[in-house]
Amino acid sequence: MLGRRGIIKTVALGVAGAGTAFARRAASAQTAPTGAVPPESFILQPNGWAPNNPHLPVLLYKGVIKIAGDDPASLFEVIFRRNGWPPRWRNGVHDFHHYHSTAHEALGFAGGHARLMLGGPNGREVAVEAGDVAVLPTGVSHCRIEASDDFLVVGAYPSDQHWDICRQAPTPQASKRMEHLPFPASDPVSGAGGALDRMWTPA
Repeated sequence: MLGRRGIIKTVALGVAGAGTAFARRAASAQTAPTGAVPPESFILQPNGWAPNNPHLPVLLYKGVIKIAGDDPASLFEVIFRRNGWPPRWRNGVHDFHHYHSTAHEALGFAGGHARLMLGGPNGREVAVEAGDVAVLPTGVSHCRIEASDDFLVVGAYPSDQHWDICRQAPTPQASKRMEHLPFPASDPVSGAGGALDRMWTPA
C-alpha cells in the first residue's frame, strides 16, 4: 500500500501529467490553421527587370493563422516547420524591390499590418495583416511600401532551398535556374495535398 507521501507524490505526478497534456493540446489548437481557407491567387507577368513568374501564382492566405499568446511568430514557425518549410528569420520586408532566384518563399505575418508591392515598380499592391500568409514563387519581386511599427514577419523556405537577394534583371543562368527550381513538397500552410499542390503545376 502507498503511504501518505506516496499518495501525495502519485497525485502530484498525475496533475503534472494532465497539465502537460493540456499544454500540448492548447499549443496544437493555437498553431492550427483557422479552417480550410482558400488562398487568393494571381499570376505576375515579367515587369521591366523583375522576372516575376508567369507560370506559378502568388498565393495569399488571409486570416489563416489564429493569432494568440505572447509569441505569435512561433505559431507560424511551428506550422511552417511541420509542413516542410523551415523558418529562417523573423524581421520585416525590405523597402526595396527584390526577388529570389534560388528559392520559393513563404511570409507569415505575425504582427501589425503593411502595404506591399508585388511584381516590381507599379506592380500589384496588397494589404497584409497579422494572421495572413503569402507564398511567393521564385522570381516574384516584392517590397514594403509602408508598415506599422509592430509589423513582424516570419520567413520560411523549402528545406532544400536557400534564398538570395536579386535587384536587377536575371542572367541567363539565373533564368534557367528559376525555370527548373524544384517544387516544394507541400503547402506551407495546409501541408501535403493543399492549395499549392493543386495550383502550382508544371508549365
